[in-house]
Amino acid sequence: MSSRPLSIDLVLVPVDQSEEATRAAEYAAAVAAEYDATVHAVHVLGEDVVRAIEQGVVDEDAVAEDSKAVTDTVSALADDVDVPVTTSVAYGFSRTSKLRHPGSVVLDTAEELNADFIVVPREPVSGDPGEVLAKAAEYVLLYASQPVLSV
Repeated sequence: MSSRPLSIDLVLVPVDQSEEATRAAEYAAAVAAEYDATVHAVHVLGEDVVRAIEQGVVDEDAVAEDSKAVTDTVSALADDVDVPVTTSVAYGFSRTSKLRHPGSVVLDTAEELNADFIVVPREPVSGDPGEVLAKAAEYVLLYASQPVLSV
């Protein structure tokens, strides 16, 4: 049995409602399958959604339903390659902290979960409110202490 240069138990993939995030989840599942690891998908909520929740002008059940749809997609991809999945939801922005943005949320989540590897989507800036990870990949690549795959 050959030794591997990496030991990976947990692969973190931040997701939103974009096709790029779905592709990143596919890669995360493939990496996890190769290393007999688990995938954790964190659904990062965008600024508009966070503000609407804080102001009470959005149906929280609708937000939860959208989030479940996003994480269900990741779960289905991981099930296809027999990889266990855990999920969470995080606010990608804060009105009280300028230091909280999608990139910092990804790194904070990686640290909290002791993730060994991160797969981030590189996203075009389309302006769609469901796509919040557009600039997170660059930030994560610059500041992560774990290996990062940007797809």
